[in-house]
Amino acid sequence: QMRKTNGLAKQPPMEMQEEGKLEESDSSSSSSEGDYHRGTWSHKLDFLLSVIGYSVGVSNIWRFPYLCIRNGGGAFLIPFFFFLIFCGIPLYFLELCLGQFSGVSSIFVWKLCPLFKGLGFLMVTVSAMMSWYYITVLAWVLYYLVNSFYHPLPWSDCSESWNTAHCIESRIKDFSNVTNTIVQNITSNSSSLYNISLVSETGIKKNATTAAKEFWQRRVLRISEGFDEAGSVQPHLIVGLIVAWVLVFLCLMKGVKSVGKVVYVTAVLPYILLTTFLIRGLMLEGSMEGIRHYLTPDFSRLTDFQVWLEAGIQVFYSLGPAWGGLITMSSYNKFNNNCFRDAIIGSLADGLTSFYAGFVIFALLGHLAAMTGLKISDMADSGPGLALVVYPEAMLTLPFPHLWAVLFFLMLLTLGIDSQFGTFETVSSGLADAFPQYFSGGKRKTLLTAGLCAVLFVLGIPFSTNGGMYYFQIVDWYAASLCVTLTSFLECVIVGWIYGADRFSKDVKLMLGTEVHVVIRFCWCIVTPLAMLAAFILTLTNYQPPTYEGYTYPVHARVIGFLLSLVPLIPLPITAVYYFRKVDGTFLQRLHKLTQPSEDWGPHVSKYKKGYNKIHHNTPDETPLLTIKRNLLGSPSH
Repeated sequence: QMRKTNGLAKQPPMEMQEEGKLEESDSSSSSSEGDYHRGTWSHKLDFLLSVIGYSVGVSNIWRFPYLCIRNGGGAFLIPFFFFLIFCGIPLYFLELCLGQFSGVSSIFVWKLCPLFKGLGFLMVTVSAMMSWYYITVLAWVLYYLVNSFYHPLPWSDCSESWNTAHCIESRIKDFSNVTNTIVQNITSNSSSLYNISLVSETGIKKNATTAAKEFWQRRVLRISEGFDEAGSVQPHLIVGLIVAWVLVFLCLMKGVKSVGKVVYVTAVLPYILLTTFLIRGLMLEGSMEGIRHYLTPDFSRLTDFQVWLEAGIQVFYSLGPAWGGLITMSSYNKFNNNCFRDAIIGSLADGLTSFYAGFVIFALLGHLAAMTGLKISDMADSGPGLALVVYPEAMLTLPFPHLWAVLFFLMLLTLGIDSQFGTFETVSSGLADAFPQYFSGGKRKTLLTAGLCAVLFVLGIPFSTNGGMYYFQIVDWYAASLCVTLTSFLECVIVGWIYGADRFSKDVKLMLGTEVHVVIRFCWCIVTPLAMLAAFILTLTNYQPPTYEGYTYPVHARVIGFLLSLVPLIPLPITAVYYFRKVDGTFLQRLHKLTQPSEDWGPHVSKYKKGYNKIHHNTPDETPLLTIKRNLLGSPSH
């Protein structure tokens, strides 16, 4: 009423008037068909299951339990969930917003800050390296899955051609023959469950190894003596690689349309199987002791900074930010999809799956400890040694071991192939976006997927040789050791400070109808980047060279690994220099231009593009103090 009668009444700020006009015009318009020319998820649940499958992988099964045992049992859950809530969820949400808002893959999303366009190439390179070597795990699992149908199970006795004179069928079968004590004689990187010396009635049997360990080392890997002895290509592993890549191609041949259907099986089945294993495990002798060991906290370990570092790194390696997969998958979302809800569900699903899987794993370890007389802490190892040696031996103690073996390796297969989807799609979508004239369209994208599978298969052949395990570990140790933490740090700096958390919050409001909560903005600007910077520095200062079963890698192998860790970082300085020379002006003028969003940055849906640049990009110059206030708390008008 005052505005009608008093011409001097205060008008709302111009920015709010223009924003209101934008929203009003948007409501009466509709998106053109070209807005989603890259394709979209058929249903919201397709995307949600895909990101859950991408984040939940084999590391939830074979690394998280090891870290719990090593870092204070239940006490490790405190730093783990701290980093998950205050670092993992904000970064997860950030990447989902970037992809959904821009509608492009990770290789082009960084046009919001042209100086760091190399970050997109970094993500694609890391994902390509991940797809290149990670598929080897699926080849191993497939070989175990096929052998699970043999009777007897080939890792159950010592009568096979690959067994040695030091083979013992299992700790449990030989336990009754042990009259004195089990004398541990293990290397720093071996598990006492399958590499110990026994004092028996007939004397000392030195360097005894279980049938399960010999099946893994001498049958599956047929491992050589060292890094420099590549040996020959193993036919069974080559067949496993071919089958694994065929599965990936069939699941991704139609992009998100096909993978959106597959994830209903691959993302859900592991939980059904985990629950089945938990119910059966709780019926075993000693299982409750194992779970008690899992949950009993050693709070004194919380004073060790290394425990917090390992918890933080596990969160980020498990969730999968900074690889580009989350950005790529969310770029196929509808513009108004509730990605905040998806970020919460996806992040918690990963963390809670690790927690839930711990009950299954420690129930089995507790049972083995009760049967063998060993300590639970002596039986846990990290990586393939836990999943492909200890667990198969544990299956032998159950009724119908073939059934449990098939279910277990089927679970590992579904967990592994889900993670492969996200990394592979990051590479294929990046190439399709970079060269739309060659790879856009259904048939062309299918040919691109087939070509990438073929190229990565050929490049992965060295992992199927006798020395393949050494090459696998070198790549696994170095490929993303520097990139993940550094990329996460740069993401937060770019969005939180250069682009502006307040500005990005308005972009999110355009999608979700509400701005980002101040706590999440605070994490983007302060908590997450500081945590990632600390992790990056500590990773460098606490560097330890890899070893395998007591084998120390030669210097040139470690040099190759170090060079591999630098490969993804190369695009960062190259693209920065390229664009810096391309822009005219003084140093500061160039720097200012390259830290402003590109002209084509903005919402990918046509009805939101009108007036976007005028409202969201033309922000006035501010003092540093005011910039910090706007980034963390938002503008006064909001």
